[in-house]
Amino acid sequence: MANPMQMQPTQKWAEEMDRQDQLASFRDEFYLKEGSIYLDGNSLGLLSRRAESTLQEVLASWREFGIDGWTEGEHAWFQLSERLGEKLAPLVGANPEEVIATGSTTVNLHQLLATFYQPKGNRMKLLADALTFPSDIYALKSHVRLHGLDMTEGLIQVESTDGHTIEEDALIEAMTDEVALIVLPSVLYRSGQLLDMKRLTQSAHERGILIGFDLCHSIGAIPHQLSEWGVDFAFWCNYKYLNAGPGSVGGLYVHRRHHGCLPGLAGWFGSAKEVQFDMDHTLQPASHAGAFQIGTPHILSLAPLLGSLDLFHEAGMEAIRRKSLSMTRYLMMLVETELLHKGFSFGNPMEDTRRGGHVCLIHDEAVRICKALKARGIVPDYRAPNVIRLAPISLYTSYTEVWEAIQQLKTIIENKEYEGFEKERGVVA
Repeated sequence: MANPMQMQPTQKWAEEMDRQDQLASFRDEFYLKEGSIYLDGNSLGLLSRRAESTLQEVLASWREFGIDGWTEGEHAWFQLSERLGEKLAPLVGANPEEVIATGSTTVNLHQLLATFYQPKGNRMKLLADALTFPSDIYALKSHVRLHGLDMTEGLIQVESTDGHTIEEDALIEAMTDEVALIVLPSVLYRSGQLLDMKRLTQSAHERGILIGFDLCHSIGAIPHQLSEWGVDFAFWCNYKYLNAGPGSVGGLYVHRRHHGCLPGLAGWFGSAKEVQFDMDHTLQPASHAGAFQIGTPHILSLAPLLGSLDLFHEAGMEAIRRKSLSMTRYLMMLVETELLHKGFSFGNPMEDTRRGGHVCLIHDEAVRICKALKARGIVPDYRAPNVIRLAPISLYTSYTEVWEAIQQLKTIIENKEYEGFEKERGVVA
């Protein structure tokens, strides 16, 4: 690929990068709408032909085998979550037995909090940041209440100094001897800031505190080394960068040193497989991350992930991350060249080492600009009150599309097309 130092804000440069792109062939794997540029894959990834195929295969097994589909066929259902855990593990830098495909982001967080948040003595508090996704905070607060604590006793939220990012130094300073457990995002969902998970984990452990991460905005976009870093637990959805479909089954990771502990929320699918159908009223949990499953998995929502993950293994996370950084860097260059003098600013960190997979643009007219972009066939993501998120996806976005999207955005601003739209978001933003 061309030297990024030679990056030029031109269509010609973008087209040359597309010719050199080693991941370009993966575009053919996805259903791309003609006349549209999709830059919202950090919210919902597009359907791939592989994901569609494995969903059809699992549907066929239901049609052919009925109840015997649990043990028969290429994608037998009984250990499908474990099989997918093995395929997910390399994406988070974990051992296969440390990962399971199960639940949803918030359900998995509830499970992990129920297991690892055990306030006692002086250590009573949960530590989080003030910019994390609201659902995570709802879960944290519910567990504070379940332990009979008020929020001042049970929850610390580290504030941002700029409204967009969180300083690791501030998080570490808040790791006092009152903290029992830390839950942080790997990438902040609005600004795209990538936190230094290795440093934060080391700092937490030096202070005797367990720490876990929400990987919703990093899995499938950046490489991880959770086991090597010693992260205690993590949880995520699979429908953003991993393209497993709306509401697809999520995933969780638990470091092997915690295997053998009783899950806080017990259910029959957390049983050791060989005794699950003994129907004993005493749970014998699995000896691996499978112990943290609760109920019967949603097989049809697991199925697309089978095909989707094959694409990630073929492409390789290092190559995916290189292209992602290159495209977001290019997008930022175009914005700097064309739009910074037109009311835009960046909410995301500029450094590659601190940026996830999307670019965060700030503009007072963000909601109307997003509507105008959609009217022109550009699909962005809006976050109230003034954030436009743009996510070029390594497996299906081209450099030329990035260039074209910014030209369309420039036209919208210069012609004030956004003024033709109401300044209020839809129910779903």
